[in-house]
Amino acid sequence: MNILSVENVSKRYGPRLLFENFSFGMARGEKVAIVAPNGSGKSTLLKAIAGTEPADTGEIVFRGGTRIGYLPQDPIFPEGRTLKEAILESDTPMKRAMLAYEKALKNADDGDALQAAMDMMDRDNAWDYEARVKEVLGQLGIERSDMPVESASGGQRKRAALAKVMLEEPDLLILDEPTNHLDLDTIEWLENWLASGNFTLLMVTHDRYFLDRVCTDILEIDRGELVRYIGNYSYFLEKKAEREAMLAASVDKAKNLFRSELEWMRRMPKARTTKSKSRIGAFDEVEAKASIRTDKQSMELGVRTERMGSKIVEYHKVDKAYGEVKILKDFTYTFKRHEKLGIVGKNGTGKSTFVKMLLGKVEPDAGKVVQGETVRFGHYDQDGLINADHKRVIEVVTEIAEVIELKKGHKLTAAQLLERFLFSRDKQWQLVSTLSGGEKRRLYLCTVLMANPNFLVLDEPTNDLDIDTLQVLEDYIGAYDGCLVVVSHDRFFMDKTVDHLFVFEGQAAIRDFPGNYSQYREKLKEENAVKSKAVAAAKSEAKSEAEASAAPKEKTKLTYGERLEFEKLEKSIEELEARKEALAKKLSETNDNDELMAVSAELEEVVKTADAQTERWMELAQWAE
Repeated sequence: MNILSVENVSKRYGPRLLFENFSFGMARGEKVAIVAPNGSGKSTLLKAIAGTEPADTGEIVFRGGTRIGYLPQDPIFPEGRTLKEAILESDTPMKRAMLAYEKALKNADDGDALQAAMDMMDRDNAWDYEARVKEVLGQLGIERSDMPVESASGGQRKRAALAKVMLEEPDLLILDEPTNHLDLDTIEWLENWLASGNFTLLMVTHDRYFLDRVCTDILEIDRGELVRYIGNYSYFLEKKAEREAMLAASVDKAKNLFRSELEWMRRMPKARTTKSKSRIGAFDEVEAKASIRTDKQSMELGVRTERMGSKIVEYHKVDKAYGEVKILKDFTYTFKRHEKLGIVGKNGTGKSTFVKMLLGKVEPDAGKVVQGETVRFGHYDQDGLINADHKRVIEVVTEIAEVIELKKGHKLTAAQLLERFLFSRDKQWQLVSTLSGGEKRRLYLCTVLMANPNFLVLDEPTNDLDIDTLQVLEDYIGAYDGCLVVVSHDRFFMDKTVDHLFVFEGQAAIRDFPGNYSQYREKLKEENAVKSKAVAAAKSEAKSEAEASAAPKEKTKLTYGERLEFEKLEKSIEELEARKEALAKKLSETNDNDELMAVSAELEEVVKTADAQTERWMELAQWAE
């Protein structure tokens, strides 16, 4: 029995049909991803299933008692609370106990309130949950959980929303672009968590390694149909290629049949027999199949690159810090022609600051950054198009240039360029505000590349772009003859586009690694394995030394000091035994409660001391003559 059943679901925005009569089901434990070009309705379909936006037609049914967790692409939290309060918003006994305990800790002078909160933690088994909350917040990089929601960045809110969904432990997890705004270490942790989790997963993501390692099934929206592939992303690519080849052969056969049928139709007299009417109906079916387009429209990025001189960008003994956080220290580096550099590292280690210094937007504290005269930057950042929602798509491009120069002296009008970026003539006259998030990012990419930059800086370019667009961008970068700097959390994209990395390790430590991201991770595994062996060997050696020092040495008699200690112990033990008898007698005779407690405590201490001294006396006695 399915945990989720979607039957004939359709959605339309005004005249625009997003999807029609989509049907699929999910069994418990399946992990399914939806892949499709931007604007195909992936996020809208997730919203309909999560219940945040109704479908126009169809039915969505969950198995009874199914708990659902939903991560939207752009989470919104009510203002007036901290990130942690927003994360623990759901009303469960464990969450209530934890929040009450944290509140009591802030007012530690109120002992009664603290004790009541601790009792609540015990009663609701919330201590393990508190540890789980700390683990999730730590792994997702939510260090300032006391930050007001309204002060948090989009990335911080996205991580908080992901933490909230994970801690709710739903039966069905619905995630829209879960890897956006996460660093690479966090993505790999999340990937392992999702792959091993005992829940059902439905998600939209462009991260191809993520798709390959987490998913059991792929749902593709293709030519208005929903096609299911039972397997991971690699299997999907293989079977999709086979399906496209079969469709192309079928369409070619239909075209040949269509030509012969068309010739017959033209020869037929106007009066139709029953037999001819049947053949006419078959002709209509052949015509429909023959008209299917198998040469899918693809995006082309053939814009020209400005020539670059010998001097590009140089860092000379650069220092940069924000308070106690060091970004660069005595950093020197010279960019070379055709260099393709990837920048990785945990959030807060200075990656964005490095890029801003490269672009001349941030000045160093010491040293200098020198830029060559012929350098022409193209900067694709996370902000995207600014104040463009009220403009039409064609206006965004024509404000930059009416005609765009391509390679080999060719030129394109703004409308022709937009068609190459998969914006039809009709869509070019739409307002930017009506585009999907991915379509806006694709339009933004168009505006960056049409300026013919010779030094391309891409800051998180994979956020919200569909896989088809990413593949074309990767091909463009492969043929790009300028310099490239990429800051990205997409491992697949980094592997295909860069030839070396700057790994920001924190506190101005920057490692220059000669290779792509997967090669770096393999090298890191080797280094960690060597370190683990060294640590294990050191522990083993220390243990052996400790055991050797603790082992009893050959001994024939007591030293002078030990002889004195032995004699003192005999006397002391006799005194302690006498005191123990006296206290035991007193304990049986007293009726005063305070005195009873005092005598009991002293007796416990005397017994403890006597036992310890007796053990030492026995140790020395074996060597006494």
